[in-house]
Amino acid sequence: MPRCIVVDAVHPDPAAIAAAARILRAGGLVAFPTETVYGLGANALDADAVGRIFVAKGRPADDPLIVHVLDAAGAGDRTLAAAWPPIAARLTDAFWPGPLTVVVPRGPAIPPIVTACLPMVALRAPAHPVARALLAAAGVPIAAPSANPFGRTSPTTAAHVIAGLGDRVDLVLDGGPCAIGVESTVVDCTTDPIRVLRPGGIPLEAIRAIAPDAIAAEAIVPEAIVPDAALPAADAAASPSPGTQPRHYAPRARLVLVTGNDGDIVATIRAAAVRLAAAGKRVGLLVAAGDEVPVDAERIVAVCLAPLDNPSLAAHRLFAALHALDAQDVDVILARDWPARDLGLALQDRLRRAAQGGTVLADGTAAPVMARS
Repeated sequence: MPRCIVVDAVHPDPAAIAAAARILRAGGLVAFPTETVYGLGANALDADAVGRIFVAKGRPADDPLIVHVLDAAGAGDRTLAAAWPPIAARLTDAFWPGPLTVVVPRGPAIPPIVTACLPMVALRAPAHPVARALLAAAGVPIAAPSANPFGRTSPTTAAHVIAGLGDRVDLVLDGGPCAIGVESTVVDCTTDPIRVLRPGGIPLEAIRAIAPDAIAAEAIVPEAIVPDAALPAADAAASPSPGTQPRHYAPRARLVLVTGNDGDIVATIRAAAVRLAAAGKRVGLLVAAGDEVPVDAERIVAVCLAPLDNPSLAAHRLFAALHALDAQDVDVILARDWPARDLGLALQDRLRRAAQGGTVLADGTAAPVMARS
């Protein structure tokens, strides 16, 4: 197991931060908390160190990394960003430090491995005190995807990191649970109008308050889950944003997402859970407060994410709930659809990708779910 140091999330121990910074400068890997999820960090200017991230995660080379910086002054340095578009300045003025990633032209200091050889780079200034202290102490930008095996559920605690990556990490800084619980919003500032490539911790509505003409990428639909067929092909060209693969964020158990009329969603999940349990399956449920679910202590494990009118709280709890259901060895997870407002769009995106190939339109019966189970 990797060395793990527990640090105060607000006032981290300078000695612990200094030890982590030394590892980064020496080419090692450090997992650390951000306000979104835990990141697996390496010196973004060291191609060999960045290569260790891809090996540790089993991440394909065509999936670019986000580079973490302290502030817009550092991000706008022409060695990191070859240009700093005015819209990037407006967005970062509004949302940095915080869960926003801007895609801008890549500067000469960024190794091609970081960006999947694309001519643009994704930059973010995290708000978490531990992440900011680590950036300041290391004195280098930190390339950091989520600290989990590629394609699996993102980690929101240090325990998730250790369970997923083990000794492939040199040091884990344990700053407690992450506050937001889903990754940053990624905005491509190299296009006109700008494109939101991945929904996340900054709602689409907030982006459009700054840039009213911002458009959502093809795989993001503000009002509904998109069909699986609308997702990009697995062998498509590299995207400038991470986390946009058709299957991503997935638990070990098969996840089936049920969408449609709200009443039909609950009825479909309830009937499917009963039938799966009767067939000997252990079933996990991701539901909202007030959803009526069957009670079967031996076969059915229900997790209430939040009230249906609080998708931000549901998004915050999502990854921890998926880890918990995997820990209980469920065979299949039945998850309900959520409203797209606020962080609900990010929640929909994570659930859709985790269930790729297993999205069901509720019609009042359990037949479609049973056919896919």
